[in-house]
Amino acid sequence: MENEGAPPDILERIVKAKQAEVSAAQREVSLDRLREAAEARHDVRPFFDALKAPGPSGVNIIAEIKRASPSKGVIRKDLDPDRLAEVYAAGGARAISVLTEKEFFLGSPEDLKQARSSSGLPVLRKDFIFCDYQIYESAAMGADAVLLIARILHPQRLGGLIQLASSLRLTALVEIYTEADLEAAGRAGAQLVGINNRNLKSFETDLGHTLKFLPLLQPGQVAVAASGIRTREDIQHYQAHGVFNFLIGESLVRSENPEGFLKMLQGGKSHVVD
Repeated sequence: MENEGAPPDILERIVKAKQAEVSAAQREVSLDRLREAAEARHDVRPFFDALKAPGPSGVNIIAEIKRASPSKGVIRKDLDPDRLAEVYAAGGARAISVLTEKEFFLGSPEDLKQARSSSGLPVLRKDFIFCDYQIYESAAMGADAVLLIARILHPQRLGGLIQLASSLRLTALVEIYTEADLEAAGRAGAQLVGINNRNLKSFETDLGHTLKFLPLLQPGQVAVAASGIRTREDIQHYQAHGVFNFLIGESLVRSENPEGFLKMLQGGKSHVVD
């Protein structure tokens, strides 16, 4: 999701499409049926525990599986979620993020299921979630965490979704971009805060954006830097300011050697020229 060719109202368009998709899904599978499946799970993996402190390398990477983006189109035609998740695990990723939105990102719940079954890592469902139905749906499909975008949620709704996710033992990664987003996240009880370097209205990216918000985090909140992070130097710059969690997508998906690329980002040696 970069800035090239992205219309300024892309987020609004995605949310509108997602609302229609959810309405259709509710006609196929009832809320009660999803709730029953979600509450019956006994295999939730601890997503927050994997990120609350620096891992062995000092860096925790949430490696993303993403087929396409609204601005770049198809990112990798031969993407195999099963194989890519295995490679991410071998490269030392602490968790995996899977885009499940289908119209703009070409994702699906099946991508998430495959990634989870092959990796052994906790998995984040990255989508445009705005209602209880989607939280139950996420748990039922096997997600261990859900992305909640503060910008598209009323603060009270955000708090309710965080609580519902927690009741199902799912971690909520709350994405923020503005001070208002961060304030809403704090009032809603967010522990894990994803600071997006990308403006979801214009899709422009600024790697300095995360650093502006670090001093504003509440005690106990854990930051995840997201979007535009591509090099070991980027990682080291953030580490110097106390950031140790990173969500990395497009550069990994495009890499010819994502395992080596992951190791390099964590400070290991890699012979990859990417």
